Amino acid sequence: MTTVAVLANPPREGAVLQGLVDDDVVTKTGAATLYRAMVADVCEAVQSSGAELLVNYRPADQLPVDVDDPEEALRSLVEEELDDTDEIRYEVQVGSTFAARVGNTVTHLLEREEVQTAAAVTPTAAFLGRQHVDSAAMKLRRSEVVLGPTTDGRVYYAGFSEPIDFSGAYDSPAVESLVSAAGEAELDSDFLPMLPVLESGNDLGTVLPMLRARADAGLRVPLRTAGVLFDLDFDDASAE
Repeated sequence: MTTVAVLANPPREGAVLQGLVDDDVVTKTGAATLYRAMVADVCEAVQSSGAELLVNYRPADQLPVDVDDPEEALRSLVEEELDDTDEIRYEVQVGSTFAARVGNTVTHLLEREEVQTAAAVTPTAAFLGRQHVDSAAMKLRRSEVVLGPTTDGRVYYAGFSEPIDFSGAYDSPAVESLVSAAGEAELDSDFLPMLPVLESGNDLGTVLPMLRARADAGLRVPLRTAGVLFDLDFDDASAE
């Protein structure tokens, strides 16, 4: 079984999706509402797969806004949005950078808890589905590192059956840096299909058409995320 860590912040104004706010396509309030939806969609995708869900949160003193209890903020969100939440785990992140936090989490799971495989995702990967999580688990039986690439050289999923040196592993372009780190450890890499993420205004140009097209075709979309995005009623200019 793969343990998938969802690295998330509490959905508070000023603490999430700052790239969208800085690009002036959404307010801080809208960003918090959207992020909450994405947390729920990603956690549901992991929970509905064959993986174990671990919600990985930053401590209060590392957040850009005051949050009394980050774990409780995320726990209450997940328990409100998902069913059968008793088996979901919550653990604090350790590390001063994103790469360090992923590395500490993955290495701890693989070496201390001796899980077979471990992976890291963030709520911005709202298109992540159960089939992607399960496909990655299958690929991790053959390759020690499995990545889900997205636009601009980023990754939406990073799975491991063996730890790597995470120093600089998420340097842009992350997909190259992670494969390079895997190669240095003499590990094989494989890939999932490309999926969009939503981290900046530029990402809307991919996310919105895909949402609309999949909805029109009757295919799966992240329902909570789609609902918020459609309610925000972005015009074409905001997606350029």
